[in-house]
Amino acid sequence: MTIAIFPGSFDPITYGHIDILEKGCKIFDKVIIAVAYNIEKQGFLPVDSRINLIKECVKNIKNAEVDSFEGLTVNYAKKHNAEFIIRGLRNSKDFEYEFEMEGVNKILNPKIQTVYFTPNSQNSFISSSAVREILKNNGDVSEFVPLCVENYLKTL
Repeated sequence: MTIAIFPGSFDPITYGHIDILEKGCKIFDKVIIAVAYNIEKQGFLPVDSRINLIKECVKNIKNAEVDSFEGLTVNYAKKHNAEFIIRGLRNSKDFEYEFEMEGVNKILNPKIQTVYFTPNSQNSFISSSAVREILKNNGDVSEFVPLCVENYLKTL
């Protein structure tokens, strides 16, 4: 079984994340969406809420699982027998950051391969930080996040 992890904060999950996940699920037998968290940092949404929202968003994708982790991504991947890390690339800024991270991960665990996907054009500009900024200014996020996420965000 070929296992990949798709790590990120997903704070909140967006259509862009789901786009990348769907592409990964077409290639790998199992994709674990791994919600990264750091006890010392407070995210926008609590980790449990992110996990529950992601589970709701991906419930119809049979080979997707949702989990959370703290620490190094490569250690999490090794623990779950994942040989691949999935990352999304929206622009050259993403590429520079991800290229650097891939190099570090290769030193930490040479067996881990990073696979990059680009989102469909309508999702190429969506980010969690943009969604948070729109929310902060009382904007409409319905074009950027699934309905269950939009409804949850309205309760904040």
